[in-house]
Amino acid sequence: MKIQMNRLKIAVLLFAGVLPVALFAQQPKISNFRPYDKTGINMFETLKSDTVPFEGLKVRWGAGFTQQFQNLKHENPGAINNTGTGANRLYPLQNGFMTAQANLFMDVQLADGIKLNVTSYLSARHHNETWVKGGYIQFDKVPFKGKFWGDIMKIATVKIGHFEVNYGDQHFRRTDGGQALYNPFMDNYIMDEFATEIGGEVYLQKDGLFGMVGITNGMIKGNIDSAYLTAQDPNVSRNPSFYLKAGIDKKLNENVRVRLSGSFYTNSSQAGSGLTLFGGDRTGSNYQNVMEKGAPGALPASTAVAFSGRFNPGFSKKISATMINAFVKVYGFEFFGTYEGSKGRTKTETADRKATQLAAEGIYRFGKDENLFVGARYNTVTARLQGYTNDVKVDRTAFAAGWFMTKNVLLKAEIVNQKYIDFVNTDYRAGGKFNGYVIEAIVGF
Repeated sequence: MKIQMNRLKIAVLLFAGVLPVALFAQQPKISNFRPYDKTGINMFETLKSDTVPFEGLKVRWGAGFTQQFQNLKHENPGAINNTGTGANRLYPLQNGFMTAQANLFMDVQLADGIKLNVTSYLSARHHNETWVKGGYIQFDKVPFKGKFWGDIMKIATVKIGHFEVNYGDQHFRRTDGGQALYNPFMDNYIMDEFATEIGGEVYLQKDGLFGMVGITNGMIKGNIDSAYLTAQDPNVSRNPSFYLKAGIDKKLNENVRVRLSGSFYTNSSQAGSGLTLFGGDRTGSNYQNVMEKGAPGALPASTAVAFSGRFNPGFSKKISATMINAFVKVYGFEFFGTYEGSKGRTKTETADRKATQLAAEGIYRFGKDENLFVGARYNTVTARLQGYTNDVKVDRTAFAAGWFMTKNVLLKAEIVNQKYIDFVNTDYRAGGKFNGYVIEAIVGF
């Protein structure tokens, strides 16, 4: 009887372990789809040429998992009250593992050229509980008969729902919770342009040229609440956000690819403090608790603790932002560059402030199927904060290396150094800096 019970336990364990592998090994193909593994790297907007014959409704499940080990140190010698029990004391750091993050992806082929995506954060630094990132439906074909519709949809794509706003190209290369395969580095830009908003986008693509126009509610979630007045701003209008994108993406030959794009995003008035283009991430940064205020035995006191190491200019009432991106791949070498200029304000201000961001990164991929890479990134932000009379600056230099053990498994490491310049001495970031290394293991499928 004991032998039979042991055999039953073994059978149950094998079933529980093998069944998920078997299910994911038989993943259906979805049209106009960006893979969540290594083959999705350097993909931007989905292509019209990516078609799969429709054979009925299909559901594809995917996931992204990431686990990190961090050894970072920080200091803020320019800030007053930064020792003992002072208000500007930094949270004491030790090396150790961060809590693992996980994403769940569901892609559904609803009809010929029509797909649905729903992405959920199972566990993230900002939200440990499960949250739905968003969902949208994408039309690369329409169920209308006639040559007119057929010709239009050969170059057009329509996306409707609650989705990741297509402002700039950097969001295609960023880490998003457990989905960290696309990013050669540990974290995203210092000023992270990412938001999920409710609306629609229309694309046109032909012969490497592309254009897009979008309109959204301008907020991370739906909101019908009434707004409040302030002495500085009596305008309670809740206006939509409008944004545009255009560019060229060409393979000059088998080993050379060039892409150049420009994006513009604007919202003239959000009733409360809803605009989140630079603060819409619901997962958090991958530098845990660096440059955060806190005391031993307690969580950091900063309200921005989930976004350690990042910088938000605070354009929550009004915003205009422009981003220009350049991408070049020559054999195994990649260059990705960004220029961004933005301005805006909060509801308690009367004048716009400005922020500028520059970034450049070089990646060299080598080995069999480019399964190894090394890279360097320089990122800098110059901005005027609310209440400041001078600009502040944040600089980051990072060096990274990675190894794709398979197309689904990546091990990468980064050495980083970040500095905070020209912050007033009452700000806890005055003279601040952090440096050290982070190691990360990622699975994506």
